[in-house]
Amino acid sequence: MTHPTLLVIAHGSRDPRHAATVHALTERVRAERPGLRVETAFLEFNAPSVPRVLERLAAQGADEVVALPLLLTRAFHAKTDIPSVLREARARLPRLHIRQADVLGPSPLLNATLERRLREAEVRPGDLPRTGLVLASAGSSDPEAIAVIAEIARELRHTGWCAVRPAFASALLPRTEDVVRELRAEGVERVAVAPYVIAPGRLPDRIAAGAEAAGADVLADVLGPAPELARLLLNRFDEARVPVGASLSA
Repeated sequence: MTHPTLLVIAHGSRDPRHAATVHALTERVRAERPGLRVETAFLEFNAPSVPRVLERLAAQGADEVVALPLLLTRAFHAKTDIPSVLREARARLPRLHIRQADVLGPSPLLNATLERRLREAEVRPGDLPRTGLVLASAGSSDPEAIAVIAEIARELRHTGWCAVRPAFASALLPRTEDVVRELRAEGVERVAVAPYVIAPGRLPDRIAAGAEAAGADVLADVLGPAPELARLLLNRFDEARVPVGASLSA
């Protein structure tokens, strides 16, 4: 019997910053919990692939893997792509027990990561009453994912911002630049853009370009390898290992 392995599954990107950020995050997870084996795999564009990592783990004698989607909402990749890849792996590797953990969001730890990135961009608590926040996500056609983003925007509105509006880099409107201009037209004095994305890439670049084009006052960084995000990965790992009907405190 071996200790369980945490397999972090990222989407992948042609942009090398994406994989570098994912690896930096998994390194922080290892630092948070020494002794836990943490592996990284990608659905597209980057190596190693999910099947390749699972095959290697099985060959090395691993018997339990928690596969954690590095995704902020339950959309196509979490509901279809990853389950399909894991089903195929279970059929090929019957001795390897593979569990799929839940996606990362929503979570107070994600909100705390957003707040960290905004503080780093020099947004101060006293700025919030005169600042509108654009919560800029990648976007999805999945209604459940869109509802989660809308709920997060409502939650953030109660933390002191004069307005919080969602924007999307793909799949649906409005775009970041549209929301920045909308807030300006409503008389909002300052506008901050917070990318609700984990790692750099094409869509985060689109968010940044929209913020710049519309003259946003503040552009926060992507969530990246923040300590709050690392703790959230470990929380999802622990939750996936708790038997149905039990609790983490049991």
